[in-house]
Amino acid sequence: MAGLVQLVLDFFSPPPKAKGAPQPHELQGLEHPQASRRIQLRGTTVLYLFRRSRRRTIGMAVGPDGLEVSAPRWVPLGEIEAALLEKQDWILRKLQDMQAHQQRLQGARIDWRDGVELPYLGQGMRVVLAPDHPFRERGAQLLPLTPEEPGTVAYQLRVGLPHHATAQQLRDAVQAWLMRRAREHFTERLQHFAPRLGVQWRKLSLSSAATRWGSASADGSIRLNWRLIHFKPEVIDYVVVHELSHLQVMNHSPAFWDTVGQVLPDYAERRAQLKDEALPGWD
Repeated sequence: MAGLVQLVLDFFSPPPKAKGAPQPHELQGLEHPQASRRIQLRGTTVLYLFRRSRRRTIGMAVGPDGLEVSAPRWVPLGEIEAALLEKQDWILRKLQDMQAHQQRLQGARIDWRDGVELPYLGQGMRVVLAPDHPFRERGAQLLPLTPEEPGTVAYQLRVGLPHHATAQQLRDAVQAWLMRRAREHFTERLQHFAPRLGVQWRKLSLSSAATRWGSASADGSIRLNWRLIHFKPEVIDYVVVHELSHLQVMNHSPAFWDTVGQVLPDYAERRAQLKDEALPGWD
């Protein structure tokens, strides 16, 4: 039966850590919104979404909504539940990690008002309404500040909106500015790393995907999540190199990671930062 099980890890998940399963009291609300089945794992009731599919193996994936399981039509339910029990420690750890991640996101919701702060290239940026400045037609102007100490605000973004602007107007103006900067920064880093990898990219598109930072197509098209502009430059570089490396190896085999490591030997550390950092909640 072990040959039937295929674990579908989240895109940037680090290698599994050697730790025990979470205690039942540490996990709450383990109910997928579209749950169709339930199972007891280490005394914890997990409601999960189950689908039959054309795949040849049993797949398990933990996402923001919870546990999702898919299996071939010919595999009996008893065998599927046995596979879940076999991997119950992994499932519970991933559910716990996802819950912690979602809690961090909830704590980082943006309160759109004059003076709100959010990260830009890994540093603090304060948004200030400035209705009377000549840059108003450009939307916003970034001014560097001299932080008094590490971790304090490094930039001021002066937005050309009136003081009575609504939260939605401020949000839209800041997002438009960040997306322009994201395209400029991503393009520059793609141009920097592509020659080092011996690949050519043809087109950059920005995405707003909720759970995916980037993707690459065999035709040289690259998609990057514009929210990456919140991260430190070295983390953005990891995602850029990750996607460019797919133009050589279109999977996550050892050959792929060797390609990434040739350019970024410390990619595992950058990958971990990408997974653990809590970004502002835009949605």
